[in-house]
Amino acid sequence: MISILLLILSVLIIIILTAKYNVHPFLALLGAAIFFALFSEMSLATLVESINDGFGVTLGKIGIVIILGVIIGAFLEQTGGAFKLAEVVLKIIGKKRVHEAMGIVGFIVSIPVFADSGFIILNPLNKSLTKKAGLSIVGTATALLLGLMITHVLVPPTPGPIAAAGIIGADIGLVMLIGLIIGVLSLIVAIIYCKKMGQKKYIDPNPALSDEEIEEKVKQAPSAFKSFLPILIPILLIVGKSLMEFNISEADQELGWVKFISFIGSPVVALIIGMFFAFMLPKKFDKEMLSTTGWVGKALMDASNIILITGAGGIFGTILQKSGIATVMADALSGANLGIWLPFLLCAAIKTAQGSSTVALITTASIVAPILATLGFETEIDKALVVAAIGAGAMVVSHANDSGFWLLTQFSGIDVKTGYRVYTLGTLVVGCSAALMIFAASFIF
Repeated sequence: MISILLLILSVLIIIILTAKYNVHPFLALLGAAIFFALFSEMSLATLVESINDGFGVTLGKIGIVIILGVIIGAFLEQTGGAFKLAEVVLKIIGKKRVHEAMGIVGFIVSIPVFADSGFIILNPLNKSLTKKAGLSIVGTATALLLGLMITHVLVPPTPGPIAAAGIIGADIGLVMLIGLIIGVLSLIVAIIYCKKMGQKKYIDPNPALSDEEIEEKVKQAPSAFKSFLPILIPILLIVGKSLMEFNISEADQELGWVKFISFIGSPVVALIIGMFFAFMLPKKFDKEMLSTTGWVGKALMDASNIILITGAGGIFGTILQKSGIATVMADALSGANLGIWLPFLLCAAIKTAQGSSTVALITTASIVAPILATLGFETEIDKALVVAAIGAGAMVVSHANDSGFWLLTQFSGIDVKTGYRVYTLGTLVVGCSAALMIFAASFIF
C-alpha cells in the first residue's frame, strides 16, 4: 500500500509542477522519480543505476527515431509537402473527417510498426490535415495515438501481443482474429470519444501559419506522390520486415536477402531512407537547409526538448520497475477470483505502475499462464480471449511514465494538463470498452 500511495503522490507531483507551476517536464519527471525512489527506500546505488539505465536505454531505443522523424517532418512542413498531402486526403475523406482518417491510419500502421515510431512518422500529416480542416489538434492527435495503441496491444505481429500469445500458448491466428475484431470496435469508441473531446478545447495544430500562408505553401509544394514517399517508404519497409519475419522459418534467417530486408526494415534504417526521400522534396536543394541554422538545425533544436522529456519518462519508468511495485500489484490481484477480468486488471495495474505496454503484456502473461486451468481457461478460444484481455489492460492507463504520453503532448503542442484530461482518460475509456467487449465475447464463445 505504501508503494501504491507513493506512486499516486509521484504522479500528483508531476501534474502540480507542470500544470500549476509551469516547471519543465524533464525536471518534474526527474524530481518525481527521485522522490519515489528515496521514500520507497531504494538504495542509492540502485537509484543512480536506474537514472542512467532509464535515460540511456529509453533513448537508445527511440532517440534516433525521434531525431529522424523530426527531420522528415521539418522538410514536409517547410516545402509544403505535408499540406499537399492534407489537401489530397481531405478530398477523399471529407473536410471534417480527420479524426476517422487518423484513427484508421494509426490502427493499420501500428500492426507492424511500433506505436511511437508510427506517431512520429504520421504527426506532420496529422497536423496538416487538422490545420486544413480547422479542427483542434487535441482530438485528432489523440485519435491517431489511440488508433496506434489499439493494435499495438491487441494484434500480432506487434511484439507485446505475440510474446503474450507465446507465453499463454494461444493460437496466433485466433489471437489476430479476435484482436482485430475487438480492435475495430474499440477504434469506433476511440473516434467518437476524440471527436467529442476535440470540441471541448481548441489548440491550433500550427499556430505559426495563417490560411493564406498555407495556400501559398500548397502552390509551391512538391507533388502529392513525391510528398507521400518520405512517410510511405519507411512504413512499407518496416511492414515488409515484420511480414517476412512472421512467415520465414528459423533456418531461413541466415539467408542473404532475409538479412538485407531485416536491415532496411529496421525502424532506424527505414527512417534514414525516408529522410533521404525528404531531402528530395525541395524544388531547389540548398545545403544551407542541412546547417545548424537551417531546417535541420531547427528540427534538432525541437527534437532535443522531446528527447529530454522522453528520457526523463524512461528514468521514472525504470525506477518504478526496479522498486518492485508491479510485483506488489500483481500479488494483490492474482489471488482474486475474477474470471476474464483478472488478466485485464492485472495488466492494467502493471501498465499504470511502470508505463511500458510491452512489459505489462509479457509480465501479466507470465503470471497468468501457470493458473489458466485453475481459472477455467482451457480451450483455444479461451486462451485467445485471455491474450486479448491482457492487451486491453496494457492500454490502461497511459500517463507520465509512458513515452507515448510525452510524444503526444510535445509533438502536438498540447499542455500536460490537457494530455491527462484527454489522452490519459482516453486510454482508460478505450481499454475498459475493449475489456467489456471481451467479457461479452467470453459468454458467446
